[in-house]
Amino acid sequence: MNYLEEYKRWCEDPAFDEETKKELLSIKDDEKEIKDRFYKELEFGTAGLRGIIGMGTNRMNKYTVGKATQGLANFIIKKGAQNKGVVISFDSRHMSPEFSKLTALVLNANGIKTYIMDKLRPVPELSFAVRELNAAAGIMITASHNPPKYNGYKVYGADGAQIVPPDDKDIITEVRAISDYADIKTISEEEAKEKGLYNVVGKEIDDRYIEELKKCVLNPEIIKEQEDKLKIVYTPLHGAGNEMVQRILKELGFKNVYVVPEQEKPDGNFPTVSYPNPEDPKAFKLALELAKEKDADVVLATDPDSDRLGIFAKDTKTGEYINYTGNMSALLIAEYEISQKKEKGLLPNNGMIIKTIVSTNLTDAVAKAYGLELIEVLTGFKYIGEVMRKAEEKKDKEYVFGFEESYGCLIGTYARDKDGVGAVMALCEAAAYYKSKGLTLWDQMINIYEKYGYYKEGQISIVLEGAEGAEKIKSMMTAMREKNIDRIGDYKVLTFKDYDKNIVKDMETGKITETGLPKSNVLYYELENNSWCCVRPSGTEPKIKLYMGIKGNSMDDANAKLNDLQQAMETLVRNA
Repeated sequence: MNYLEEYKRWCEDPAFDEETKKELLSIKDDEKEIKDRFYKELEFGTAGLRGIIGMGTNRMNKYTVGKATQGLANFIIKKGAQNKGVVISFDSRHMSPEFSKLTALVLNANGIKTYIMDKLRPVPELSFAVRELNAAAGIMITASHNPPKYNGYKVYGADGAQIVPPDDKDIITEVRAISDYADIKTISEEEAKEKGLYNVVGKEIDDRYIEELKKCVLNPEIIKEQEDKLKIVYTPLHGAGNEMVQRILKELGFKNVYVVPEQEKPDGNFPTVSYPNPEDPKAFKLALELAKEKDADVVLATDPDSDRLGIFAKDTKTGEYINYTGNMSALLIAEYEISQKKEKGLLPNNGMIIKTIVSTNLTDAVAKAYGLELIEVLTGFKYIGEVMRKAEEKKDKEYVFGFEESYGCLIGTYARDKDGVGAVMALCEAAAYYKSKGLTLWDQMINIYEKYGYYKEGQISIVLEGAEGAEKIKSMMTAMREKNIDRIGDYKVLTFKDYDKNIVKDMETGKITETGLPKSNVLYYELENNSWCCVRPSGTEPKIKLYMGIKGNSMDDANAKLNDLQQAMETLVRNA
């Protein structure tokens, strides 16, 4: 069935209500819009189901959410896990509470118990709750840091991590098998509650989650010493992080925590930012104004579902607030956590640090310095969670730290997803510790560079929206894959990795080996002088993403080398 036939079916089929048909009939003369809404079905990517809110197969709406949930229900029943239950949470986005309730009731109609949060909660708390309640799965209604018109649906396995192969493909198979929306089962909230299937949870999960976070604190006495000296500015960017972040900082004793008032309350319109993403320095405008007013040491922002943390830290020498990339903030936290554990005799002999393939090579140097095993995984924190699960099952390695360059890390084993709340806690503890030593966080960042080398990374996103954009992204990846690229900018290519074809090619000898990782549409170029480039389509947004990293001799040298490599890589991909 082509997109026009599918559009016509939605306009005429009695399975779709009059409100849906009215919205669709309003675009009857806009073929481009019809095509974008119906040329494909939303699929699970690196973060599950995600799309623009609206009617159509390529949109987030009650039918696509219902269909995804019915498919998930069928999967859970086939696995015989229907009695364990499913935890459901949501963030501040438009339609998040409605999609959450719909999801719960579809599962309930299939005889599956649900635990639905009484109000919005951060992603990491959902991951924690799945493990805490011994559930079969978890669902988070969120589009993370996407613009306001988006929402999404993240699926978590019984281990508290986002689903990985083969489960993700098996769920998609179940979803695609539903050809008639009338096959989506329904039940009333009243009947579901009477049967004990619809259960509302909240405060008890909050309390247990906070207690687990507190167990990760390494220097409570330093926090006590610095609690009224350290000044912290925080913004939840209208998202789900506000209550949990304020609570953990208050309970640890931090006295001077200033929350940006204009961004404190949840709001799916995200009215004070053009893009609610802590990766974007523009999202910090109001927070930096408040920081200058309060003379804050550190400025923190979590994204709408609070799994990512962005930071600015004050350089007292210049008085300026300096922006940290996700690689920088993660390695700042990692160096603090690992060095303190080693000093206290808490660092395991079989410890591991996990990073994604597009994250900084500074991690490799840190792992080597502390005798930790470095493990690389594909992009997506779900793969870090998968390594944690396997290590837990085999009892052969102990998790110490994991992160991805996209502003997300996890400091403990209480959850299986990146945790912005835990990262705030760890970062503030580190700030207090270094302040007690007469150091700012920027001083410490320079110390890390001096110790390991001036590693610097960059990223470029080429946005290509709609069906035509999707085709262009596909053709660019194909062209890059087929080119025999032996040089990028000033650097010779040493090794080429195609994760989709599972090949690693030594560019000098021509020898081909396997990647050892699952198939993924990612191309990686290992360059000389500890440099690298990578290209992949985004799993959650209409863009092709370019990553690159270098190692410099100084900050200026690193900046210059990175700028040159970025230009060379972008030119190469755009001309592919």
